[in-house]
Amino acid sequence: MRKINVKEIEDIVREMCINSNIYVGKDILDAFDRFKEKETSPIGKNILVNLIKNAEIAKREQMPICQDTGMAVVFVEVGQEVQFVGGDINVAINEGVRRGYKDGYLRKSVVGDPLLRKNTGDNTPAIIYYDIIPGDKVKITFTAKGFGSENMSRIKMLKPSDGVQGVIDFVVETVSIAGPNPCPPIVVGVGIGGTFDKATYLAKKALLRDIGVHNEKAHLRDIEIHLLEKINALGIGPQGLGGNTTALAVNVETFATHIAGLPVAVNINCHVSRHKEVIL
Repeated sequence: MRKINVKEIEDIVREMCINSNIYVGKDILDAFDRFKEKETSPIGKNILVNLIKNAEIAKREQMPICQDTGMAVVFVEVGQEVQFVGGDINVAINEGVRRGYKDGYLRKSVVGDPLLRKNTGDNTPAIIYYDIIPGDKVKITFTAKGFGSENMSRIKMLKPSDGVQGVIDFVVETVSIAGPNPCPPIVVGVGIGGTFDKATYLAKKALLRDIGVHNEKAHLRDIEIHLLEKINALGIGPQGLGGNTTALAVNVETFATHIAGLPVAVNINCHVSRHKEVIL
């Protein structure tokens, strides 16, 4: 049995909070470059150039990429041969978030009660998901989820007879309704199957995949490519000002479902799609 002190987890989460809000991922920067060359709108092309400059400034000045530094969402894959020692893992993760948002001078955007709306003052609590996996490793994936994009999320309980076309129509409709609100070019996460809650989880987790990495299943890869083409044909463009770069990627994840159901969830990320990953 491998023992991991939760203080190590706390320190890692602190760094992830800060780094995800300052450094744009290489996959995103590479995508900006690729799509800049293909963008047909002069305004859209100029916006993509400015997004690259914004990323460079954030890195150089050690400042957040965006004023909305997001709500902390943490995915933890825990090897079944790992034992956490030194305290409560949930407390450690939340303490890491608290320290990260304080030390990084990041905006605290979390209210403790969704109706009373009082700010917690430290961006906690985080949303934490756990998966038990074989082995003695721990994989932590952090995403700072801004709500300009989160508010554009949707779920629909399709009928099985709606089929693939029903899924495609719903995803494209969701992006069309979102328009400029999620700060395009966006990354679109699609979860298909499971139950109501599982589909939304899959959509969120789909956003964590690097740009340009398709689902290993051929039929899902084809759907991702087709959806990206249809979404970019909407003409929304960078920051909603027109063009053929509305999305950088569409990532689809699936799970088994009931014979009577076809749940589909769409979760949208803004153009920086902030996330970091660490394996212990």
